[in-house]
Amino acid sequence: MAACGGCRFFVLTLRTLCGTSRSASPCALPLTKHRTLSTSPGTYSVDPFPSGSRNTPAQVGKPERISPSSGGIQRNLSAVALPLQGQFRPLCRYDPLDLGDVDENTKKALACKNLRRFIVDPSLAKIVTDHLAGDIDDGKAVIFECNPGPGVLTRALLNRGAQRVVALESDTNFLPELKGLERKLDGQLDVVHCDFFKLDPIGHGSMKPPVMYSDKLFSDLAISEVPWSADVPVKIVGIFSQRNEKNILWKLIYNLFERHSIFHYGRVELIMFISQKEYAKLVTRPRDYKNYQAFSVLWQMACDIELLHEVPLSSFLTVTKKTGRPSSKNTSSQSENLCLVRITPREDLFNSHLTPLNGSTLVLMMKQCLAKRKSRLIEQINSWSPGSGSELISKLSFLDDTMTGDVYPDEFKHLFELMEQSGNFTQSWLYEETLETTNTGHA
Repeated sequence: MAACGGCRFFVLTLRTLCGTSRSASPCALPLTKHRTLSTSPGTYSVDPFPSGSRNTPAQVGKPERISPSSGGIQRNLSAVALPLQGQFRPLCRYDPLDLGDVDENTKKALACKNLRRFIVDPSLAKIVTDHLAGDIDDGKAVIFECNPGPGVLTRALLNRGAQRVVALESDTNFLPELKGLERKLDGQLDVVHCDFFKLDPIGHGSMKPPVMYSDKLFSDLAISEVPWSADVPVKIVGIFSQRNEKNILWKLIYNLFERHSIFHYGRVELIMFISQKEYAKLVTRPRDYKNYQAFSVLWQMACDIELLHEVPLSSFLTVTKKTGRPSSKNTSSQSENLCLVRITPREDLFNSHLTPLNGSTLVLMMKQCLAKRKSRLIEQINSWSPGSGSELISKLSFLDDTMTGDVYPDEFKHLFELMEQSGNFTQSWLYEETLETTNTGHA
């Protein structure tokens, strides 16, 4: 009897110390408010909480712990992996992944032999995830990361609570470590040998990684297409290649208006670092006759463009081609910033008059219109359909001397829709100019 009483006493003591409520588990505690990172250009400072903003919810059990390696960015996952003899890493926000330090990450990144930029500073990775906090907390979209390299941003996204990250890595040197991380997680990370910037090349037939067709990529990942009016299914995060940045942007805009490639699956959103030069072109407004181009009109017509942050180029590791060494050129370009930009296709882009079937026609029309930005719009219209200029100019409430470089993107879209309705414009209005392939430069 004494022994049984001792057992009961021992069990009661354990229950008293541990509690019987599941809410006392560290993995189920409510989130407290985190520190916010400053988003002013070129800074990595941590802003203090404003007065009166420290709303710490009541909780039972241990207070929140902040791992030194996580810098306060913690994971809040909806599932916990089953304890399978250590096969999977428990999805608990008290177990953050180590982001490493700059020197360690730089050494790993130098395994690359091609011209590329990398995020090797954990502070920069956390700034990016801070701007993606709403996207991650929403949890509806899969996050594609382009060329993660040593995986600093990958780990930061996972620590922040991203439910599903797909790492698209083109360099085989980085695959073993990324695959090792994938095996430690319970379906939270997919690693694919793929170059996002070489998706859907011209031509047909079998392709060898890292070149890949988007239909195979999305099929392998079990991601289905959704209606254009649905929520964003995929968010693509990364750094545009500095080697052919503009060509890539042209390829994407053609695919967007035709709903090909990644845009076949819905309103895929881009959250990318882009050079200041190309960002300035993306957002140039009418009457800037030097910089306002078809490129500007088409992106502004199709998408909402938001500047999230500007970061000095020196904050990234730039590896030169073939040498596998960091670039040490002391040029003026090194003092420029890269812009973190959110580009979201508009839900109302397509309608009964602008469809994926005639989207490429609109792209070509804009290239012709903006070739001479100080030419009169009425003359351009008459060159396509003689005598139609006055009627369309009147419907747009424009003056006869309105120049093509004075017209806003939404007005160009309205003009195209009027032309499609009029019946006076056939395919011949585009002359004999044909679409250029997306593998070459574009005007």
